[in-house]
Amino acid sequence: MKQTSKNTPLITRRAFVGAGAASAAFSILPTGALHADDMLENALSPRVIGNADAPIHVAEYYSMTCGHCADFHNNTYPKVKAKLIDEGIVRFELRPFPLDGLALRAHALVRAVPETKFFPLVKMLLAKQPVWARAADPVAELQKMARLAGIGTDEFNGIMQNRPLLEGIVNQRQKGIDQWRISSTPSFVVNDDSVLAGNMSYEEFAEALSAYGA
Repeated sequence: MKQTSKNTPLITRRAFVGAGAASAAFSILPTGALHADDMLENALSPRVIGNADAPIHVAEYYSMTCGHCADFHNNTYPKVKAKLIDEGIVRFELRPFPLDGLALRAHALVRAVPETKFFPLVKMLLAKQPVWARAADPVAELQKMARLAGIGTDEFNGIMQNRPLLEGIVNQRQKGIDQWRISSTPSFVVNDDSVLAGNMSYEEFAEALSAYGA
C-alpha cells in the first residue's frame, strides 16, 4: 500500500458512543424494510455515487466535523463530480471516520435517511458546518438541520440514541484504521491500492488520480 499525506488533524479518540445511548429502531428508512436488522444493514451499507463500471474507485474517509473535509466538499468535490464522476471516470464512496462524538451523531443522521437523500444531506451539513458544529448547543443545531431534510423530533432522537447504528459507524472507522492506517481526514483510498491523505485542490486531486487513468 502506498500512502501520501498532507497536514490534517490527527485522530485522538476511538470510542464515541455515549454511555446513555439506547437501542432504537429507525422510523425514517423506507417502510418496506420492516425488520430492524434489515434497516441497520441498509444504514451501514456503502454510499457510492457514479457509474458502477468506472475504472477508478475512490473511497473517502471523512468526518462531519472536520474543517478540511468541509473545505474539500465545498470547493473541490463539485469539480470532481462534474469532471470525473459525472463523466464516468470515478465512482466515489463516502466512508465515515468521525473525529468526535458530535461527528458520530451527524454521521448517524445522514446514514439513517433513505439513500437518495444521503449525498444531498451530507452536502448541506458540510456547507453549514460552522452553523451547527460550532454552536453552543451543537446537537440542537444539528436537529434544526435535520428538520430541513424532513426529519421530525422523535425520528431525530431515535437516531441519536440508536446504539447499534452508532457502534456500526465506529466499527467502520476502525476498519479504516486497521485496513488502511487512516489517521486523519480527509483520506482517500484509490482502487484498494493507495491512500491519499489531506485536503486537496481539484488540480492536485486529479493529478494524483492520473496514475489510474483519470
